Amino acid sequence: MDILNNLMHGFATAATPTNLLFACIGVLLGTAVGVLPGIGPAMALALLLPVTANLEPTGALIMFAGIYYGGMYGGSTTSILLNTPGESSTVITAIEGHKMAKAGRAAQALATAAIGSFVAGTIGTALLAAFAPAVVQFAVSLGPSSYLAIMILGLLTVTAVLGSSKIRGFASLGLGLAIGLIGLDPVSGQQRLVFGIPLLTDGLDIVVVAVAIFAVGEALWIAAHLRRKRMDTIPVGQPWMGKEDWKRSWKPWLRGTALGFPFGAMPAGGAEIPTFLSYVTEKKLSKHPEEFGHGAIEGVAGPEAANNASAAGTLTPALALGLPTNATAAIMLAALTQFNIQPGPLLFQKEPDLVWGLIASLFIGNTLLLVINLPMAPLWAKLLQIPRPYLYAGILFFASLGAYAVNLQAFDLLILLVLGALGFAMRRFGFPVLPLVIGLILGPRIEGQLRKALQLSGGDLSGLFNEPVGVTVYVIVALIAVSPLLIAAWKRTRTPKADALV
Repeated sequence: MDILNNLMHGFATAATPTNLLFACIGVLLGTAVGVLPGIGPAMALALLLPVTANLEPTGALIMFAGIYYGGMYGGSTTSILLNTPGESSTVITAIEGHKMAKAGRAAQALATAAIGSFVAGTIGTALLAAFAPAVVQFAVSLGPSSYLAIMILGLLTVTAVLGSSKIRGFASLGLGLAIGLIGLDPVSGQQRLVFGIPLLTDGLDIVVVAVAIFAVGEALWIAAHLRRKRMDTIPVGQPWMGKEDWKRSWKPWLRGTALGFPFGAMPAGGAEIPTFLSYVTEKKLSKHPEEFGHGAIEGVAGPEAANNASAAGTLTPALALGLPTNATAAIMLAALTQFNIQPGPLLFQKEPDLVWGLIASLFIGNTLLLVINLPMAPLWAKLLQIPRPYLYAGILFFASLGAYAVNLQAFDLLILLVLGALGFAMRRFGFPVLPLVIGLILGPRIEGQLRKALQLSGGDLSGLFNEPVGVTVYVIVALIAVSPLLIAAWKRTRTPKADALV
């Protein structure tokens, strides 16, 4: 009953005219940035962080959530019409969706993607409302040593599964942790990594760093690979689904939701794995396996549902633990920090109106996505014809304007340029950018929990291992760290036997 009462209060907050307007703006803006290749919700949120600094926190977070969900929907449009995934999570959608579009079934592909997003997003949000309070109650009972262990596990798992190699992932994490150390030591007041520059004593503003790494770095990377000719798009009629399409789509929607939410909630989750698993599952269960690879509607319905359900799952550790598992969640936590709101288990107690208003707005945003975007599908397709040079020149302009507006310091523009070049170099050499941002956000919090744990134990290292939950998590961390070595050793022992048999 408490959950229902809190959710009703959340709807009262989210249904105010101002917050409904923010939800509409977020959904429309999110869909637009999702449709345009190379511009995802993380970049859009990074660009908007400076703009929303003076807004009311609840309205700003509701708009950000709308951008998040709208970006998921818009990415499927690009995949279906251009065979160009706007996000890594929509790669699977492009496999069957573009084949459907080339066969004259673009309308049906877009419709099953939109309705599947609505179904999965609604169910995923209901699961978020149901499970997040339980996670919070568990997290509040933990001490600093356990919370430290959980954050270390999050850093390790998110870093290890991203990028072309684990070494690059950990190198990116190290950069983020180093940037987070810039400024004054919170206890002793000692300068760290300031290099004699007085303007660095307050540290680097997370808004400037996020805008530089995501927006400027991505814009420079895309600009370096611009094509001179305009991309050809497939004509889109009004999205609709026939009786047979409904019959073949509703089960994949539910199965995709069941796969997407748990993976999104995991520290090493994300949408890539569940979308792939959904595609494989639908291919095995389909009564029309011969259509896969040639435009099977199940291959669009299932992965799209998994994609949007994972988005709701991602918000569970972000809101309940303050633990971001993807780039967009990291930027949303950065927005909370910008409003001087501390992410973590106490968020539900200290800011109940904000949290439950945000959760309720996800139900409203999902409905708006379906009602607004289905009729506007032909219009979104025309957005794909915007010349790329104009688009990315505008992004660089607004990124510079936003970074300057944070502190009204020209020095921030220099930081923006340097970190933007770093973001470009990371993409050029295959370093994932998400570990950097997560390291920047979680680094100071990990340091704080470490100091608390050592202070409570009088400086004794045993204070880091004095809680059962923390010890269990450290065992998991150790298993994750040594498992690649064990697997490699096992493969070496198997190879001679295989040669002997030959």
